[in-house]
Amino acid sequence: MTVQPLTGDYRVPGDKSISHRALLFSALAEGRSVISGLSMGGDALSTRSCLESLGVIVRSVNETLEVTGAGLHGLKEAPAALDAGNSGTTMRLLSGILVGQRFPSTITGDDSLRRRPMKRIIDPLRVMGGIIGGNESDTAPLHIEPSQQLHGIDYAMPIASAQVKSAILLAGLYAEGTTSVLEAIPTRDHTERMLGLRRSRTTDGMRVSVEGGWRIAPREYRIPGDPSGAAFLVAAASLVKNSEIAITDVCLNPSRIAYLGHFLSLGASIQLQRIHDVAGEPVGDIAIRSTQLQGTLRIDASTVADVIDEIPILAVTAMAAGCGVTVRDAAELRKKESDRIAALVGNFRALGVDVEEYPDGFAFEPKNGLIGSEIETHHDHRIAMSFGVAGLVIPGIQIKNPEIASISFPGFWNAIGRDKE
Repeated sequence: MTVQPLTGDYRVPGDKSISHRALLFSALAEGRSVISGLSMGGDALSTRSCLESLGVIVRSVNETLEVTGAGLHGLKEAPAALDAGNSGTTMRLLSGILVGQRFPSTITGDDSLRRRPMKRIIDPLRVMGGIIGGNESDTAPLHIEPSQQLHGIDYAMPIASAQVKSAILLAGLYAEGTTSVLEAIPTRDHTERMLGLRRSRTTDGMRVSVEGGWRIAPREYRIPGDPSGAAFLVAAASLVKNSEIAITDVCLNPSRIAYLGHFLSLGASIQLQRIHDVAGEPVGDIAIRSTQLQGTLRIDASTVADVIDEIPILAVTAMAAGCGVTVRDAAELRKKESDRIAALVGNFRALGVDVEEYPDGFAFEPKNGLIGSEIETHHDHRIAMSFGVAGLVIPGIQIKNPEIASISFPGFWNAIGRDKE
């Protein structure tokens, strides 16, 4: 199998997390906001569709979006159930907004999203006075009724989740008094940065607060490249011999690029360049040269929250390079778009890896001479893209339903030179 080296400059789609928030915050602003570089993946499009169903005017103008904000209380009752597609971010953040509205709402999604846990937002939103519920297992569809009055809470996060934190803070916009969230393990902080919320470090962790009635000003948003999407190109350029690339204009928020440290621990050649600030977010280029990776990838409680979305590509890259892997304290992987522990383990075994599965992770020793196989993606975009990268150096890997990659990275297969997938 001959694979061409990756060379030159690459761009990745606009950051998914920032794209969701730019759309939501623009919808709640009073006036016109302009968004450039928005992710065109299915998840961000789900957020746009839901907002349009709620009466928000969104127009495509050249290569930008113009959003006419409705203000905190200007949304309208949707004519039917809101469809969040495959997007947990859409469902959870939008629920925080909908519990503060004067009309009822139902929000649902595809089969995968309807299996994902929603109790983690239902419970704190109910404590605030929200009237919200799912089915018997606290999964979607979620039904939301108008409440008499939301009140601020001081909420200590039982799990590390930026989506839960953001849902509570958005509900706090509609609450009486102050709403605070305390994180023992800090998560991605785009909501706080983009809204300019008050943050403070305490002996128990990081606290972020919002006052009820906090007004969101309209603004221009320029969405940088998605660092999670960049991880797949970092892996590909590290694995394929004679590769040398720069991924330009990527969000370098420290809460989003911890995975680079794990690549470096295996001997990857990575440099950050042209770092500058864009609307409170550090942005720059990631330069990668191919190198021989070696050693063992280790992820545990001290690091897992920072790389939970990148564990599939980190583990698959280590496997493809003949490195060992130990992942523990990562039970949250079982509650993603698929049970990612089971999905990874099943595909590792299909490729000839002797892997041990745990309730909260997996482990295997270094192994060379892997065999090609058809990869079962479980309709999970990160599983598809991770093993797609491995297919650059392991002959015979074929990806089932590769089109699922467009959820977060339209054009992914062309970017890594596998456009015939």
